[in-house]
Formats: sequence, structure tokens, C-alpha cells
Amino acid sequence: MPAPLSMSVPDCYQVAVPSPLRRLFDYLPPAGHSREIAPGSRVRVPFGARELVGMVVGRHPRQAATPGELRAIQAVLDAEPLLPPELLELVAWAADYYQHPLGEALASVLPVALRKGDDYPDLRTWRWQLSALGHGLPDPVFPRAPRRQALVRLLRERPRTTAELRAAGIAAAVVQALAKLGLIERRADPTTGDRAAELLLGEAPPSLHRDQRAALAAIELHGYHAYLLHGDTGTGKTEVYLRAIEKILRLGRQALVLVPEIGLTPQTLARFQARFAHAIGVLHSGLGEAERARTWAAAREGRIGVLIGTRSAVFAPLPALGIVIVDEEHDLSYKQQEGFRYSARDVAVMRAHRAGVPLVLGSATPALESLHNAASGRYRPLRLTERPSAAAAPRWELVDLRNSRLREGISARALQAIADALAAGDQVLVFLNRRGYATTLLCHHCAWIAGCPHCEARLTVHLGARRLLCHHCGHRRTLPSQCPSCGSAELQLLGQGTEKTEATLQALFPDTPLVRIDRDTVRSRGGLQAKFQRIHDGGPCLLVGTQMLAKGHHFPADTRAVILNADEGLMSPDFRGNERLGQLLTQVAGRAGRGDRPGTVLIQSHYCDHPLLRLLVERGYPAFAERLLAQRAAAGLPPFGALALVRAEAASAARAEALLSAIRAAGEVLDAEVQFLGPLPAPLEKRGGRYRYLLTLSATGRTALQRLLPQLAMRLEILPEARGVRWSIDADPQEVL
Repeated sequence: MPAPLSMSVPDCYQVAVPSPLRRLFDYLPPAGHSREIAPGSRVRVPFGARELVGMVVGRHPRQAATPGELRAIQAVLDAEPLLPPELLELVAWAADYYQHPLGEALASVLPVALRKGDDYPDLRTWRWQLSALGHGLPDPVFPRAPRRQALVRLLRERPRTTAELRAAGIAAAVVQALAKLGLIERRADPTTGDRAAELLLGEAPPSLHRDQRAALAAIELHGYHAYLLHGDTGTGKTEVYLRAIEKILRLGRQALVLVPEIGLTPQTLARFQARFAHAIGVLHSGLGEAERARTWAAAREGRIGVLIGTRSAVFAPLPALGIVIVDEEHDLSYKQQEGFRYSARDVAVMRAHRAGVPLVLGSATPALESLHNAASGRYRPLRLTERPSAAAAPRWELVDLRNSRLREGISARALQAIADALAAGDQVLVFLNRRGYATTLLCHHCAWIAGCPHCEARLTVHLGARRLLCHHCGHRRTLPSQCPSCGSAELQLLGQGTEKTEATLQALFPDTPLVRIDRDTVRSRGGLQAKFQRIHDGGPCLLVGTQMLAKGHHFPADTRAVILNADEGLMSPDFRGNERLGQLLTQVAGRAGRGDRPGTVLIQSHYCDHPLLRLLVERGYPAFAERLLAQRAAAGLPPFGALALVRAEAASAARAEALLSAIRAAGEVLDAEVQFLGPLPAPLEKRGGRYRYLLTLSATGRTALQRLLPQLAMRLEILPEARGVRWSIDADPQEVL
């Protein structure tokens, strides 16, 4: 009897699927597919009863198994991998460090269109031209059809894009009519990736002052080197970025520039476009799906020399990466607070290190972690103290609110300073980090307070929209005309937001233009730019806003900054609260006096004798940060220790607390080097109808935490207490929410 024929067992592919399960899944190659599927390629796979788009991350021999045990990949979506190996490894590192499923992490770094399985963007430029038949037409060919005749005449001059034809008044129907007749055809321009040929300066750079020259000379462009560029607002950090990028572009390489907010992107883009006659791309969540995918693809193909983006741009593919710059590196916006809870700043450090390129972290108020890294030799500090213009640093003044008569939260001293500045033709920034009109709606008769039915929070009054809004879960309702509890019409509006401040100042200064900038007044990129244009037009103007106004903007006509309430940061239960306060006050103060006239900053507080506040005002942010670092060292808090949070939320407080109690018991057995605090209710215990609890893990270093957290994640997936409970792990948390 002949021996049975041996059948080869095909390899299987490891696919990262966007699911909350922290593992990879094995799939057979598609039927009839002979080519190897490279890691970093998207594939469509069956997953339970659904079809999902996952990413291949590896391949390994398949053990002989019964037929049908493994399912096959349904389709390979990419002819070549979307993510190169180094970027795939970076995302894998981040997913591991921040304890997030790799499939979800990989999906989150792709543009939405590619994440859904859409085709890779076609970056070629398509132009309409006359066909061979069209070239043989007499002139005129369409004497009774002037639009068709105009189209033929335009294409005889040169091929044109659809957009160019539309701008010339040629409708799409006219184009399609001639295409059906075979008289015109569409051809794609050949593609090129030669960035060096495009490199030109669009303007002559200004001269550098001494500190800028020293900083630029210190930045080594070859190999990994980390720099902390610390300069007061107005000392010219952006010019150092531009000069360093110019050197990188001349080497034929690419630059990645991260900014914390969408609001800063147009301003930064305009500055870069004015300097470089070079392909510059922008990536942020405010772009449409198609535009974001095209920019991402252009960066991947090396067509973009400078990529400017917010948090997620840290994972953008750049084949010739030459430098990474993180502007306003201290900003909380760099930390993702939901889902994949990575820190774009810290990932940028790892990306630059792995790519062997320089890293520049810039800020007027560096994070305490960055200052500690500079002091310990991990970063090289570069200090800017001079200003390019003749403007001096603004003068700070504390305004004591105790026993003061206020006009809707504004002191007489502040009102006089505002009036003086406006009379001199200057602009004034009034800062209050709270939007809406009033923070509380109270019934004077029965003391009823409008609260959110889903959160342990009061509803904020938005008077212009006649509604009550929860700033935590988004719940909204119409503003009532009488108390729903007792029927009284005596409803009082307590507290103050930017909307009330706007109304108060408009009543006091009716002849002065007023621009309010917060998330209620800015709904689009165009709307924000229009407001900034009004400010830059010059002339007396009042600027009222939240922290959207405090980050990196240049208002040369602003000579006064009034901070209405500095007390919230001093009273924060978060150990980072004082650091955030010092950064915010310094950043707001930096908007004043950036032009030729000196600036003044007025800070209203009930605690003007608070030692930290006085230290900030009298000696500046460096001395303030030094004091905070000493306090952190004494308490063993970051950057002198490591923290992680396990969050749990459920429909009942008992279930959330029970899960964290179980995971604490498991953790204490697994690792004695880690200390546990909790579970405790979150500062806002109930949010969106669910109760939220926190378990804090601390250790003297990250090693112990990184050893324990993966084990806890596996326990959380299988613990019976986890049923019906949403949980997450946050490594290096920046906020306790």
C-alpha cells in the first residue's frame, strides 16, 4: 500500500484586529493568493459574525490542524504595506507601554478613510486634454454651442484640471458631453518625489539675536539628540524651529512639527508657508476624511517636506524623517484622554530616538518632567532670554479681591486698566477659563438648582442659546422660565463665564469692538481665522476667551492681559494643579506686550499672599517650577516616581468599586514594589449616568509598573467582576478625571 502523500501546511498570518481583546489572531492566506502579505498591510477578515479591517503584523508556520479550524483572510487591501517596519514597531511599543490593544492602536493611527477599508488615495494630478480625434477638429467646431467651443479652445492651449475648467466657467456636463464624443480624455501627470528640487525660501529670514544663534548652533542634525528649548513668550522659539528645519530640508529630509491644538495649526501653517516655498502638509481631526487621507498618503510618499499636526500626527509615516519638533511641549492636549491613552510628546521622544534624528521640545513653561530630564542630562537645555524686538517682558500685578467691589467679577482696578489701554488705542485680553454665561441656575424661592440628570454636576447656563448644558456629558435642555420644583419665576444666574464677561464689557465699553473666542463661538476653522483676522487688523479691541486664546498666539497690539480668577488652580485637588496654574498664567501673560509697547498683566485673586503665586509673579516660571520640583521630590511624585491609574465605571458604584478592589488584591500579590491607593470615587463620581472609581498605582520607577500592568490587564479581561464594567489603564496619567 503506497504511503500517503504529504500535504504542506500553509503558513498563517498574525492579524491585529480592532477589538478590545489584547491579542493577535491567526488567519490563513486568501484562497488563490500566492504573494506574501507584508507586515503593515491592511486586510479584510471575518471576525465572529462581522467583517473587520485589520493589519498584518507577522507570519508564522501553521501547525497541522483539522480543516476549518482557522478562517482565511477575505481580501488584501494594499499592494504594499501602508506602515513601514519602524512605524509598525513604534505603534506596537506605544500599545504595550500604554496598555492598549494593538489592533485598536493601529486602527487609531490611520486616517478614518483607510481605517474603514477605503482605497489608498490617488495622488496623481488628472488633467483633461484633447484626444487624437479632438486634435483634428476644425475651428470653430461648435458655432452654436459656445461652452463646448470654449472648452475646446482652452484645451488647445494646454491640458487643464477639472478645477481649472470649473473656474473658467465650464460646467461638468459640458466636459462629460465631449468626453462621451471621444473628443477629450483625462490623463494623469507623472508622479515625482523630488523634494530637493522644490526647496526654495519664500522670504528672507530675519536676523537672529544672540540666544537664537547659540541655540541653532547647538542643535546637531545627525543622530539622536534631545533639546529643551526654553524661552519666554516672544523670545523667538519659532524662528529657531524654522532655521533648523531649513537645514533639514536642504539635506533632502522631512520635518515633523507637533502643535497642541487645531487653533494653532492655521497660524503655524501660515508662518511656515511664508518662509518655505515647499510642500507643507497639515494633519488634524478638523480635516475632512478625504483631505486627511491624501495628506497622510503624501507624507508617506515623501511629497511633503514639513508636516504640521496635532497629537495623532506623531504616528504619520515620513520615510525621510530628519527632525521632530514639539511646540508647547507642556500642553495637556498632547495626552490622549480616552481610548488609546498615549502621550504624543513622549511618543515623539521615542520616535526620534528610534529614527536617530534630533528632537526639539519647545515651551515658555516646560513641564516639570522635561525640566527634570534637562537637569539629569537626558535633554540638553537651550535657553532664550532676549527678545527679537524692543519689547520688554510684561509687568505683573496682583489684584486682591478681598473686600473689593466687583462688577460681574471684574475689579475696579482691572476696569481702569482696560479703559486706559483702550484709550491709548491698544487691545486688551480678558481671560476666564470657563465658558457659558453662568455656572448655576438657582431658584431664589426654594433653592432648587439645575443639575444634570446623568452627572453629579450643575448645568451651565448658555443665555444666548437659551439653554442649560452639561459640560461633562453634553446633556442639554431649554432654559426654563420658572422653577420646575415650585413654579417660582425668581430664578437667579450665579457664577460667571465668558458669555457674561462679554456682555458686561460690551455694556461698559459699547463703542469698542469685542471678540470672544471659546468653543461656543468658534465652530469651524474659518470662524476662528475670521476672529483672529479682526484682532490682527489692529485698533482698540477687547478679546475675551478661554485657554484657546492663551496658546502661542501673537497679538502685537495687545498691551493688557486681565486674568479674572486665578484661585481655581490654587485649590485644585490634583497634585499637578499648581503646575497647570503657573503654566496657564504665564502663557496668558505672554500674549501682552509682544509689540513695541510694554505690557501689563493683572491677576485677580483672593489669595494674593499665597507663596506659590507670589513666587511666580516676583521671580517667574523657572523659580516657580524649581519650588514645585522640590515638593514633588519630597513626596515621591512624578517625575521622581511613576504613576498609573486603573479606571472603572459602571451603572452602579458598587460594581465599579468591586472590580478595582479585586484587581488591587491581585496586584498586591503579584508585585510588592508597587503601592496602591484606592479604589476611590473619581472627583466627578457620576458622569454620563455611570459611576466612576479610580485605583492609583505608584512606584519609585517605571520598571515595576510596566512589569505589573500587563498582568493586571490580563486579569481585568477575565475577572467575573469585570462584567458590565468599563475599565481602562492609564500609564503616566496627566489628569485625574
